[in-house]
Amino acid sequence: MRSPNYWRNALIEDWQQGGFGIYIHWPFCEAKCPYCDFNSHVSRSIDQAAWKTAYLSELKRYAAETQGRTVTSVFFGGGTPSLMNPDTVAAVIAEIRTLWPVANDLEITLEANPGSVEAGRFVAYRDGGVSRISMGIQALNDADLKRLGRIHSTAEALAAFDIARNTFERVSFDLIYARQNQSLHDWETELNQALSLSIDHLSLYQLTIENGTAFGDRYAIGKLRGLPDEDLGADMFDLTQDVCGAFGMPAYEVSNHARDSAQSRHNLIYWRYGDYLGIGPGAHGRLTRSGQRNATICYSNPKRWLDEVAQGSPEQSREALERGDEATEFLLMGLRLREGIDVTRYAALAEKPLDAGVLTHLTEIGMIKVTPTRLVVTDHGFRVLNSVIAELLSA
Repeated sequence: MRSPNYWRNALIEDWQQGGFGIYIHWPFCEAKCPYCDFNSHVSRSIDQAAWKTAYLSELKRYAAETQGRTVTSVFFGGGTPSLMNPDTVAAVIAEIRTLWPVANDLEITLEANPGSVEAGRFVAYRDGGVSRISMGIQALNDADLKRLGRIHSTAEALAAFDIARNTFERVSFDLIYARQNQSLHDWETELNQALSLSIDHLSLYQLTIENGTAFGDRYAIGKLRGLPDEDLGADMFDLTQDVCGAFGMPAYEVSNHARDSAQSRHNLIYWRYGDYLGIGPGAHGRLTRSGQRNATICYSNPKRWLDEVAQGSPEQSREALERGDEATEFLLMGLRLREGIDVTRYAALAEKPLDAGVLTHLTEIGMIKVTPTRLVVTDHGFRVLNSVIAELLSA
């Protein structure tokens, strides 16, 4: 019989199966979008020097806990990181290279909104070490951009994309579908336009109405009209898979499509349940120490975070995760991927295998496919992924 510590001892380096990355959160935007529930703020004055100092301080603090790890990805998210001074971005990248070993193919992504794209700034980001740009375009017609609260036009978005494509080897952009009054034909036309731009990665999100957002408030009082019903939303999802697949950009995750070898390495760290540092206001992280995975959350208010960094304590909480919680997170994240999950890794985290009866049932109704080593969700299962996951976790 195995000892109670068998699984923990066997999985001291579990995070290595997902990799190690660093997330830098820039909390400022030029305007707050009505659908956005991210930690973003509008500020007239930003002390860029103070933010650079704080980021560098946090990198040093975390480096003391993670010596010797190889960084495979860095991601500047927000907010609107393309509002950061290029010298701040370059200083952060240089410090990371000083503090940790980095992969030969280190991916460094910076999110950008079209309204803040300038050719000179993009060249400076590239020269500072950024290798990939992720653009928040969201729609390719002006009426819908206005409804979404975006401050750029379609023409500005396409011009910004051209600047990015001529500056960086890898460029991705986001689109939101299932928008107000959007038909299936409208979405097909827009999706084909996006794919025609010789892009290698697209993030395609169905509009969701989140509590605490302007859209959430409008929806609650019946003033957000024209949203598609459930059937039309499902048809749009199916159309997305078909059209992107025909272009050679299949989904590798529920909402993300890419050509071969163009997947977002940083997001794969999340979905493959690796470790990542979350640096900046409201940033979340997962950090394993001595075999124990911890969930970290930083203070969300920008001024509070800066003040706490100066005191060496910007984490609002650091919670040691129970094995069952780790197994649940691994399942929730990993089944979003087309590659699925390693069932033996799940069993090690949960200290028990997935329920055989549930696996058989979900296989028989065409929701999943199971081999001795992997569990993969089928196309049919992806349409009701939350229900599939709930059934797996309920056993």
